[in-house]
Amino acid sequence: MSRVGDREDEVRRMLDGPHPQVPADLARRAAERGGRLLRRRLFVRRLMLLVACAAVVAFTVWAMATHPWQVPPSETTPLEGW
Repeated sequence: MSRVGDREDEVRRMLDGPHPQVPADLARRAAERGGRLLRRRLFVRRLMLLVACAAVVAFTVWAMATHPWQVPPSETTPLEGW
């Protein structure tokens, strides 16, 4: 028989055997864990949004204070009459 057939037979034997008992509170524990994960993801998402907004505000304040788009004054005086 081929390897695929051997694997199928092994899987069938495993599925035909006795099944382990599932804890009675498994669904409740899974729901609690899922709720915790969702709350944590929501918190992280809100925190990242807050940090992004703070960065935009900080950049805006910096840009308004320093005017980086203007040409800096020259350090030498221009020569006139040449």
